[in-house]
This record gives sequence, C-alpha cells and structure tokens, in this order.
Amino acid sequence: MYQALKTVWNELTSPGQPFEITSVEVRGQSIKAYAAAPPSLREMWLASAAFADRDYLVYENERWTYSDAHRDVAAIANWMAKQGIKQGDRVAIAMHYPEWLLLYWACVSQGIAVVGVNAWWVASELAFGLEDSAPKLLICDQERLDRFNEIKDQFPDLPVVGVRLKAPIDGVIDFSEVLKDGGELPAASIDPDEDACIFYTSGTTGRPKGAQLTHRGCVNNVMNLAFWGTAMSHSLARANNMPPPDPSVAPIAAGLITTPLFHVTANNCMAQGTTLSGGKLVHMYRWDAGDALKIIAKERITMFMSRELISHPDFDKHDTSSLLTVSGGGAQVQPDLVGKIDRTVKTARPGTGYGMTETCGIITSIGGDFFVDRPDSCGPAMPNFEAKCVDAEGNEVPQGSVGELWVKGACVIKGYLNRAEATAETITDGWLHTGDVARMDEDGFIYIVDRIKDMVLRGGENIYCAEVEAVLFNLDVIKECSVFGIPDDAVFLMIVWEKKLEWRLC
Repeated sequence: MYQALKTVWNELTSPGQPFEITSVEVRGQSIKAYAAAPPSLREMWLASAAFADRDYLVYENERWTYSDAHRDVAAIANWMAKQGIKQGDRVAIAMHYPEWLLLYWACVSQGIAVVGVNAWWVASELAFGLEDSAPKLLICDQERLDRFNEIKDQFPDLPVVGVRLKAPIDGVIDFSEVLKDGGELPAASIDPDEDACIFYTSGTTGRPKGAQLTHRGCVNNVMNLAFWGTAMSHSLARANNMPPPDPSVAPIAAGLITTPLFHVTANNCMAQGTTLSGGKLVHMYRWDAGDALKIIAKERITMFMSRELISHPDFDKHDTSSLLTVSGGGAQVQPDLVGKIDRTVKTARPGTGYGMTETCGIITSIGGDFFVDRPDSCGPAMPNFEAKCVDAEGNEVPQGSVGELWVKGACVIKGYLNRAEATAETITDGWLHTGDVARMDEDGFIYIVDRIKDMVLRGGENIYCAEVEAVLFNLDVIKECSVFGIPDDAVFLMIVWEKKLEWRLC
C-alpha cells in the first residue's frame, strides 16, 4: 500500500502531469508549488459558473444555486467598485451566515483582501482588529453590529453594511441595497502574492496576529486537497490490482459547515475545495449534534467532521448512509476516534488534515486504510511542502526523532500584518516554525506529539499532553478531555464525563 502510494505520488507530480511540482521564487526564497495552479482565487470562482443549476449554499429553508451565487457575487463586486473600494483594499466580514461566502468571493475576485473577523470577539477585541487591519468597509450581522455599536465612535468614517438586520438602522446600509446593482463581474488581474485574506490567530499570549494569506497559498491549498484525494484513491486501487476510480461517476460533494468561516478549516479547506468541485455547502448557525444528524439525512451530506456526532444517543435513529468521509480538523484526531468512525459509520472512512492558519490550510492529509493503519499519524506533507523536524538550535534531527516541525512551500503565509518582529520569529529563510513537536517515519508520515508550549517537563523527562489525552480517550466513560501543564508540581486534567465537568489534580 505504501509502495503504491510512493509510485502514484511520483507519477502525479512529474513533469506534464496534473499535479506537476515546480520551483518558484517568492520573497527571495525558492519554494515548491504546483505548475498548473491558477494565479488567483478569481479563476477558481469563475470556473465554478459551469455548475450553474446545482445547489451551492443551503441555510435552513434558503437555497442558492451556483447561478444565484454568481449573480450576487457580481452585484456585490459592482457595488463595492461604486463605493471606491479597489484592488489592494481590505473589507472586514463579521457574521455567522452563508452570505459570508458571497462576500468573500466578491472581494477576492477583485483583489480585495477579506479581513475575517472572529465572530466571538467582544467589542474591545473587535476594535483592535479593525484598527490593525484598517478595512474600507465593515459588513456584519445583527449580533456583531451590536458589538460594533459599542465602539463605533472610534471609527467615524468606516461605512457599515448590515446583513439580516432585525429592522432598518440609520447610518447602516442594508445588504439588500448592495444586491440591487447586478451586472457582470468586473475585470481584474490579480498577482499570486497579493493578500487574499487576513485571518487572525488567537495565539497564547498578547494580541492576536493577522496572518496574511496570499492567493498563491490559498490556490495551492485547494490543489493539495485535490491531490491527496486522487493519490489516495489511485494508490489503494493499484495496491489491490484494481483500475483507478472514474471521477465522472463520483457523488457530488455535500459538506456541512459547522466551524466558522473566519478560519481556514471551514473557508479554505471545506468551502473552497467544495466550490471547485461543484459541491453543496450546508450552513448551521450554531452547532448542535442532534440538528446535524437531521441535516445529514435531509441534505445527503457526504463529508463531515465531529467526535460529538458519533457519540450522540440518537445517532442510530438517523440516516447517515450518504456520509463518505468523517474527519477531524483544527487539531490532531485522537487515535481512538479513527477506529470509532470506521466501526460506527458503515459507509464512511475516517480522514483528517493537519495544518495551520499560517499555511492557508493543510500541511498533511491522511484517510481511509492509511489512517486506520496509522491512526496516530496525520499523514505525509503535501507535495508543495518541504518538511523537517529540528532541535532547539534549528538543526534537523535524525529520522524518527522528535523535534519541532518546520515547513516551507507555496502555502506559507506572507507574514503577520504590521508585525515584522513576529514574522521574523516565525519564518526563517522561508521555513515556518509550526510550534508543534513531531516525528517523521521512513515513509514520510508525520506524527504530531504535542505543542511545544504544552509539553510538560517532569523529573527531566518530557511528558506530551497529547499522548496522555490519547490514553484517556480509550476509556468509554470519557467524552472529552484536555491535558495541560501549569508552572507547578501539579498537572490538572479537565475531563468531561457523561454529563458533568470535573477537574482532577494529578
């Protein structure tokens, strides 16, 4: 199986093939990238017009076909142009509704960078984000508008568009006005290294940092998603002496978006990949596992991510036969969950992608038989990445040894907005310091051991919190757990049992 993967990998990335890898010069560094990658997200959006009458966005009883979405995206782009918002400017989006994606595509197709506002920010955090990113426009729903109203005196010249407001508000432009203009999508020529969006990373201390995700990085991330799906299916077929699957008979993707669109998991990995393939995106305003089961049955969802779903007491009461992939994202999937998915969801295979905001999405991916065979791995680094594990001095450690994972490639961000010092601390000669402790095996599969800052030192020995969590998750009575260190002789465990939260001192 692994030999077949290596063979297929080399074939797909060789000269003249769909996923040919080349070297390009970016910010003074030679990096790996896909030779066939379009220059910007605009080309990806334009290509999706071919799916015309397919469902694209679904929210409760509302639906947009691809034609509907292209109509609205063009109207938004034309309206922004009339307001004097131009290529190189920024627009902040703060909401929980599917209009997020319409606004996103309207901006990136014109070379306008989207500022993804964390929908949970309180007023003071929102003020910081707006001051730091200096957008020419804020677009928000009612809940985010209420928070902005607490600080609006600090931004007297910032125009505001309201989406799904309870009632008209003086000084706030209703979204319906934005959609009135219509017309064709304005022309634009976008450089691959222009900012596509600014996504704020929470970090562990201090103010969040605005990561500058470029068009090159975002497009290469989508191609990574396509590459891994192709490589995995073709290698498994070859290992079993079967012909490769015919993509023309593959089911149309349908994803349930349960994580925020101001993160790369939902926006760059779920939404962009699904859009490129002509799939359907179903939105939930707030997460509820029971409601998710109903939506999966009704909308015939094919891909989903959640531990809570398969643990829900009503799981067996709902039709989940449409599911093909049940995955995790945002953190390493605990090994026990891989087997639970494979046993519980009869039609689906487990999968995951490990990545960061700072890599525009995934660094690695794994799924199916590969994941079941190596449930503690997050898979190999994608073809447009170089990867290595290093010691505290930045020296590469021997294969199989533990060190901080560094990666270099087309998906690495330009830097942090207005934070030259933080950028220099995080990116060295094009190499991104992930902050994750990892090891690599002989096949190039990566195993995330812990976050450097989470690692516990006891008696001179390293204790990796993720490994302790993995053991706890094997106990059926434990639903969720988090292990972390504190600067003391004690280690606390936060454990969620059946219906109660407990703190344990060890």
